[in-house]
Amino acid sequence: MTLDVLFGSAWGPLVIFGLRIVDVSLATVRMLLAVRGHKRLVPFIGFFEVLIWILAVGNAVKFLDSPLHLLGYAGGYATGTAVGLWIEEKLALGVSALRVMSAHGGVEIAEALRERGFGVTEFPAQGRDGRMEVVYAVLRRRHLPLALAQVNAWDPDAFVMIEEPRAIQRGWMFDLRRK
Repeated sequence: MTLDVLFGSAWGPLVIFGLRIVDVSLATVRMLLAVRGHKRLVPFIGFFEVLIWILAVGNAVKFLDSPLHLLGYAGGYATGTAVGLWIEEKLALGVSALRVMSAHGGVEIAEALRERGFGVTEFPAQGRDGRMEVVYAVLRRRHLPLALAQVNAWDPDAFVMIEEPRAIQRGWMFDLRRK
């Protein structure tokens, strides 16, 4: 069976839909990895992304008179964006900066995070409503749920900020060998 027969059949819109999911998912992951500086992986992903895209768009254009083919193309794009974001979230590559402002649990939060192997810096601060503790940690994104669970266990009302650092140099996290 040639590709023209496959794409011209009733299965064509579904095949285009599936191809778009794959290529847009790859594009989403590629862009997010590029922002995070994964220079070796990004071109490899881009190669396959464009290869799949050419196949999908070429066949969608062949069947412009078919509303189902157009819906397959557009629906695959939308679904692929959601799938790409889901994949990137599950990969959880990179690091996050966690900043916690707690009026009454900062010391306990810092100790709980240290007990789980995180490097933590804490310091006193003055907030709108009085004294508070600021707890700061840089950790791998995949460990963020564990750290947030500790914060919520000690102070569910703490103000929490999560940021993505662009670059980090030195520090306990980047020692040659950690136990």
